[in-house]
Amino acid sequence: MFKILIVEDDLTIAEILEQHLSKWGMQAEHVTDFGAVLEHFARFQPQLVLMDITLPFYSGYYWCGEIRKLSKVPIVFLSSASDNMNLIMAINMGGDDFIPKPFDLEVVTAKVQAMLRRAYSFQGQVPLLEHRGAILNLGDATLTYQGCKIDLTKNEFKILHVLLENKGKAVSRDGIMKQLWESESFIDDNTLTVNVTRLRRKLEEAGLSDFILTQKGVGYRVGD
Repeated sequence: MFKILIVEDDLTIAEILEQHLSKWGMQAEHVTDFGAVLEHFARFQPQLVLMDITLPFYSGYYWCGEIRKLSKVPIVFLSSASDNMNLIMAINMGGDDFIPKPFDLEVVTAKVQAMLRRAYSFQGQVPLLEHRGAILNLGDATLTYQGCKIDLTKNEFKILHVLLENKGKAVSRDGIMKQLWESESFIDDNTLTVNVTRLRRKLEEAGLSDFILTQKGVGYRVGD
């Protein structure tokens, strides 16, 4: 089932789109917190985004640019400002199509279906893991927070991957080391401590304090 994220300032329109696309067998959600569009995107991991241009806080162009740092997912702009300048701007910012308002729901559905067919006939989706606004891209092994990429070593990426996959529970030190050994990152207990300490420092410098917590007698977990 394809997932569609709707980023639309008019929540009535957003709900109508959500209900209509659901009737066509798609799983649709609309954003309500317009200051956390990227976090919603990472959690939901949609195959297509319907993006209004005029939004609270930041414009649709801004969020398109932020999404493009993480994903090549198709983005279709929706706007009542349907002049050529907005159309050109939408495409230049990384948009894949433009639908002027007012629109016919059947036309939107047809365009969405066509875009999904073109985008996913030969490629899969790159998985993302999100926590507290930090987004780990498993496709290129990068961590992004507030629009900035945090450089990770191979071991740091694997540690964070294991912890985020087990979000909500602690992972033992042995469990983490086993994962690293399986990926041919040969590591002992002391080296794990060094890697976790270095990773914590990088996260704190990026503004993510207490992101990795020590659970005494057990191991590590991500903080709430």
